[in-house]
Amino acid sequence: MPDQPDTHVATVSDGVARIHWSTMLTERGWQAAVDVVRRDVAAALVDHDRVEALVPVDDDQGQRIATWSGLRREGVQRQPGGDVVVYARLVDDVPVHEPGGFRALLNSFLPRKRAISQMLIRDTSPEPRVLLCQLTYKNDWDLPGGVVEVGESPQLAVVREVEEELGLDISAGPLVLTDWLPPWGGWDDALCLVFDGGAHDASLVERIVPQAREIRSAEFCTLAEVDERAADFSARRIRAAVANLGGGPAYTESGR
Repeated sequence: MPDQPDTHVATVSDGVARIHWSTMLTERGWQAAVDVVRRDVAAALVDHDRVEALVPVDDDQGQRIATWSGLRREGVQRQPGGDVVVYARLVDDVPVHEPGGFRALLNSFLPRKRAISQMLIRDTSPEPRVLLCQLTYKNDWDLPGGVVEVGESPQLAVVREVEEELGLDISAGPLVLTDWLPPWGGWDDALCLVFDGGAHDASLVERIVPQAREIRSAEFCTLAEVDERAADFSARRIRAAVANLGGGPAYTESGR
C-alpha cells in the first residue's frame, strides 16, 4: 500500500488551489510540517493566483501550521459539520521574509477588538444633565455615538456619529473615559471611548434632527433619569464619565 502523501493540492476553481495536509505530517511537529506546507504552497502558486487552506476552528496545531507557512487568516467560514478558519496566500502577496509581508501575516491573525465612541454632551443646568438618545433597536437609552469604522480615528468617529444620528456639529473634546465591555448577549467584547462634548444651552435639543432608522428622540436627563432609562452598565459608565470630567482619562470595566 503506498504511503499517504504529506499534502494534497487540488484546483477548486479558476486560479484557486486548496491545500490539505495529512495527520501524519501534523504528528511530526508543526515546525517540520511548516517546511513542507510552505514548499508546496510556493509550488502551487506557480500555476495559481491563490492557494487556500480550510482548518477546523478547534485545530490549534493546524492553524499554527497554516500561519507560519505564510498563509494569511481571512476569517471563519460557517459550515454545518463544523466551522473552519480560512487561510490563503495570493501570488502577489509580499514575501513573508520581508518586513511588510511579515507584518501583514501577523496582522491577519492577531486579535482585533471592536471600538465604540460615545460623546458626553451636557447642558448648563446646576444639576448635571447629559444628552441621552432613545434608540429604535433596543429599549435602553444611551449616549450618542457608535462603532468606530476600520482605520477611523475614534475621536473623528464620534463627531461623525453625532452628526449622522442627531444632525449636530459638535467637536469632540478630551477623552473622559475608556470602558471595557465584556462579551454579552451575542456580542464580542469591546472598548467604549467616551469623549467630552462640552456643556451647551438646553435649547440644543431643539436643533436635533434624529436619524429615523436609529434614533426615536433625544433629551437631556438627570443622572437619576439615566439610571431609570439606561442599561445598568451604561448608567455606570455615564456616572463614571461625569465624575471624571476634568480629571484626565480614566479606565473602567463595564462602568466599574
